[in-house]
Amino acid sequence: MNQRPLGLSGLRAFEAVARRLSFRAAAEELHLTQPAISRQIKALEEELGQPLFHRGTRHVALSSAGEQLQDALLPLLSRLDATVQQLRQQQQRSRGRQTVQLTTFASFATLWLLPRLQAFQREHPMLDLRIAADDRLHDLPAEGFDLALSLLMDRQRGDAEALFGECLTPVHSPRLASPPRQPQDLAQHTLAEEDAQLTTSRAAQWRPWLKAQGLPALQPRGWLLLNFTHQQVQAALAGQAVALARLPLVLGPLSRGELVESFGAARRLPIQASYCLRVAPGAARRPEVARFVEWLRAEAQATRAALAGGP
Repeated sequence: MNQRPLGLSGLRAFEAVARRLSFRAAAEELHLTQPAISRQIKALEEELGQPLFHRGTRHVALSSAGEQLQDALLPLLSRLDATVQQLRQQQQRSRGRQTVQLTTFASFATLWLLPRLQAFQREHPMLDLRIAADDRLHDLPAEGFDLALSLLMDRQRGDAEALFGECLTPVHSPRLASPPRQPQDLAQHTLAEEDAQLTTSRAAQWRPWLKAQGLPALQPRGWLLLNFTHQQVQAALAGQAVALARLPLVLGPLSRGELVESFGAARRLPIQASYCLRVAPGAARRPEVARFVEWLRAEAQATRAALAGGP
């Protein structure tokens, strides 16, 4: 029996693949290549002497050993990350700086949060932000986060504060040849589809929208299957596909004329979901967190007004 302690180098890769059940998505999240992720997982399996995943042609599933390792690993990584962030915060405070620790999902960070941050940072030059982007719902105090911005179905919301609602609408590039004029014209186009297993992802796929238009059986020219909302938006911006966009996240590109709402407001489909704020207990009492939350609420109010077509 191998008595050597387990090497740590592949554990982050394992955790990401186990959570996403996708080597490709894990590679994107960790900013590595897919072969690099595969090599790390293979080395970990060789060290343990048994497979951690069942690999199929189009799917990945945890083995029994993988499930056991995941159960043991998650609390350890959470405690480690929380300790590391506490140490970083102590170093920041020693230099007279303050830090707000935020978790959100990648598309919200890319499409909504980051484009708005410049004004806040200009007003608060001594306040640093750490943004961790993934799709998990984190235990905020246990993992060292001050607040979370999440997309939650209304039945999942609990005591989270709703900032603004969700609404879907087809969008395309103004440079798109022969743009769709009516929903049935989508049969002549490639459709970008959110290919993920989250409840909020399944609610944003094309079939519910097509059914609402009376076209449940429509078949497009082709599908472009992508993991993340911001990838769909990028595909639409590039003229590669028509995307079923999350309207609150594309208000900027629509207002600048970089995207066109294919069928106007009449074809929007509200979803029973909201973009929500959770604040860790006690964090709101810190002045830097309170300032950032106040700014978030003001930006959310502006988004609500834009969605309603008001000032």
